[in-house]
Amino acid sequence: MDIPKLIYIADDDYSIREALKTFLENGGYEVHAFEDGDSLLEAFFEKPSNLVVLDVMMPGSSGFKICEELRKVSHVPIIMLSARDSDLDYQTAMDLGSDDFFTKPTSPMSIVSRVKAIFRRVEFERIAFENAATARHANP
Repeated sequence: MDIPKLIYIADDDYSIREALKTFLENGGYEVHAFEDGDSLLEAFFEKPSNLVVLDVMMPGSSGFKICEELRKVSHVPIIMLSARDSDLDYQTAMDLGSDDFFTKPTSPMSIVSRVKAIFRRVEFERIAFENAATARHANP
């Protein structure tokens, strides 16, 4: 039996946080939701997740700051959410190492689809790396 992928969500909007949590859980993922990024970061240091969804504007540290802190210690896929439809927010998120960016409101199904696509890519890269390592050992 496969262990479900662990996803952390930080969004100060309860309805968005719970909708995402529900849709992702229905997709077969284990989801922990947080009201702020600082709580998510603390949990990540205790038990890293397989993917993170961060709101940009939250109490305490911004999603940008949390993204920056996560990138210091991990290559975990990160999806950023923002209520501001700004090219600057998009560029900042990408420059800090985010894997994707959605403007709210957005469909939880769109985010679930993107999560699935990210996990497919991660798995493909893992298999390609293993195959390359096996080929190097077989043909020194």
